[in-house]
Amino acid sequence: MTVCFFGEGAAGEGEFHESMNLAALWKLPVLFVCENNLYAMGVPLEAAEADTDIFHKAQGYDMPGEQVDGMDPVAVEVAAHRAVESIRAGNGPWFLECRAYRFRAHSMFDAQQYRTKEEIERWKERDPIVRLGTWLQDSRLMTAEEQAAIEAKVDAEVQAAAGFAEAGTWESVDDLERFTLMDEVPQ
Repeated sequence: MTVCFFGEGAAGEGEFHESMNLAALWKLPVLFVCENNLYAMGVPLEAAEADTDIFHKAQGYDMPGEQVDGMDPVAVEVAAHRAVESIRAGNGPWFLECRAYRFRAHSMFDAQQYRTKEEIERWKERDPIVRLGTWLQDSRLMTAEEQAAIEAKVDAEVQAAAGFAEAGTWESVDDLERFTLMDEVPQ
């Protein structure tokens, strides 16, 4: 099985429709996961799509599809499990739209003129990491101490990786095109 992740902006591209069509036509074992954060780069979803429920596009390819709260990790897991079971049973591709939100700019050059700080703060109240931690504790699957230990371990791993990268050496200019071009055709 292949899992293909993309943003809602990709749903307006030809490659998206070609991929969906072939996957459905050939009953390929593909899970299409649309991470719909409501803004294709800086364009609000309602300004780019006539139907803002992206999962409806799957119907045009006779493909099962559903929309899930992408800010709820447990709901995403349940929906993904349902999709994977169907695909593994030989029923062909499945489309899963996860309605989510990104808290930061699309890129370092994004001034975010298209949304307000209040909107971002409202969405932060539904932070999926916080929600999952709360759910795990409420379900008595993890204690606050266990969660803090995991977070400390992750923070240490990220710091170590960043330190390793910063201490590394720059790639030689002589190697810039190494392994990117073929000098001669192999016999």
